[in-house]
Order: sequence, then C-alpha cells, then structure tokens
Amino acid sequence: MTETPEAVRTAITHVPLSAKPLPPLDTTTGPWPGDYVEVAGHRVHVRRTPGEGTRTAVYVHGLGGSATNWTDLAAQLSGYAEGHALDLPGFGRSEPIHGYDFRMLTHAEVVTRYIESLGTGPVDLLGNSMGGAITLMAAASRPDLVRTLTLVSPAVPDLRLSLRRVSDPRMPLAFLPVVGARVREQLASVTAEERTRQMLRLCFADPDQVPDNRIRQSREEYAERSAQAWAGNALNRSTIELIRTWLVPRSKSLWLLPPKVTAPTLVVWGTHDRLVSVRKAPRVARLLPRGRLLVLPRTGHVAQMERPVSVARAVLGMWEAADRDEW
Repeated sequence: MTETPEAVRTAITHVPLSAKPLPPLDTTTGPWPGDYVEVAGHRVHVRRTPGEGTRTAVYVHGLGGSATNWTDLAAQLSGYAEGHALDLPGFGRSEPIHGYDFRMLTHAEVVTRYIESLGTGPVDLLGNSMGGAITLMAAASRPDLVRTLTLVSPAVPDLRLSLRRVSDPRMPLAFLPVVGARVREQLASVTAEERTRQMLRLCFADPDQVPDNRIRQSREEYAERSAQAWAGNALNRSTIELIRTWLVPRSKSLWLLPPKVTAPTLVVWGTHDRLVSVRKAPRVARLLPRGRLLVLPRTGHVAQMERPVSVARAVLGMWEAADRDEW
C-alpha cells in the first residue's frame, strides 16, 4: 500500500501530541534488564524500565515478538512512567508451563494477573499485533485495571489470503497434514540471520532504516530462541489460536470487545502494514467509546519500533488529555 485509503484518511481523528521533552533516541543501547516473576503458576520474564512520575506502563508484544519490541518506546516514556514489558508464556525468555493452551484469553489472563500483582492500581496498557488483541481482551474484561489503552496495529480479524503477510512463503504449509511436519523442520533450520531479514521485510516499511545495533540484537534473540525446545511449538500454537479468534461465530467475535472498553484508547496504525491492513483501523477506533486514531505514513506493523518518538508523543498526549478529562 503506497497511500492511505480515503476511508481511512477521513476516519483519522484528532490526536493531541505532547510537547513535553523526550530523551534523545539512543538505539545504541541494549534491551532493558529483566528478571522473573511468578504469575499464575508461570515464571514470566519481565523487562523493567525505571521511570519517573506516578504512572505504570505495561507493554505486551505481538506474535513472534518479545519484551524487546518495546525497548525504544519504553525509553521515550521513561521520564513519565515506570515500564514493565512482559515476555508472554512461550515467547522471549518465558518458558510455558506444562499444559499451557496458548489461547488468546489465556494469554490475557496472564497479563491481568501480572497487573494485579503490581499493586499499583490501574495501569497504562499498551499492546502490539497479537498483544493488541490480548490487551483489548484484558481492558474489556477488567476495566478496573486499565487507566488508558494503546493499540498498535492490533490483530483484529483480517482474513486476506496473501503470501505477503507471512515471513516465509513455506509457513502456511507448516499447518497442513502430511507435509506440515517436514515443512516445520525446514523452518526450524532457518538461520538467525535469515529470520531477522524476514522479520524486517515483513514488519517494517523501510528495513534499511533499522539501526545496525537493533538488527544485531534481533539476530542474537533469534539465535537464543532457536535453542529453546519450546519456542517453535509456542509460536505455532499461538498462531493457530489467534486465527481461531478470527473464525469464531459472530456472537463470540473480537469485534464485540471494543465497545466494552471504557478507558481512553489510542489506536496507532502504519499505512504500510502488511500483516493487518490499515483498512481495519477506522472500524477499531469507531467501536471504541473513547477511541482516537493516529495513522502514521511510511510505517509498517511495529510502529513502536519504527517510529518510537512519534508514538511516544501520541501516547503522552493521550495521557495528558485523559488526566484533564479531555479525551
């Protein structure tokens, strides 16, 4: 997609951008340090960003991602909120417990239980892609835990058939009987270097603009995951469970959740999102009682990574407007 469709353009709402000072964007740093927290029987890995102010931000990554997807945005917001970026069970460094079912509702339960464990009261909740669907579930079911909600390209139902939406053209075959096992073996043998290149091509509008240090860190993370016996199964199962949420009867559709969200909500989408079409953005924002839409040009599926400064100014603008009851 080279330009924003007219329907999306007319749906974009006024999003106040904060004028407060932000730290210089420093992509030479590593990921924020992490440790493990017991949550509902899980040993969940959490990366924490020391922050000023009274706010607590909780970040939830997307399918195939991890807490490191929020490194730069959390740094931008660190002057105003303490950050907690979770590795969902089966991702990053969080090994899933035996019998974990990888359903989106189960992931959402882990998120809500973690927020409860903080004891801080309502948090500013942010989710990207699959994490957007998960945080939407959490905000709809537990409004008492969510102060504001930010959805970055949330994985709402989008059933377009296109190989442009997968990182490897063999991936759809991995879920078929007979040939699936062989294809999964082939995919498991892909090097960390090639996985990183696939991710960049799929998720960023302009992969050439991604800093070398962030690419190196991604390679290291893929290499680490290739040594985890549970990582491949977690990715496959979560993929299947996400698609199942798109195929349920209308009475159980994800589209029923946005009207239940009472928190001020910022919806962020990139015009060049290959994974979840920006054409879904107006409907998401329209269904949210307190939703506003920001569409970023020349941006892909992970706006918080590709445009961290722009996203930070929009998030801060929402926080400020919500505090004044003007959202």
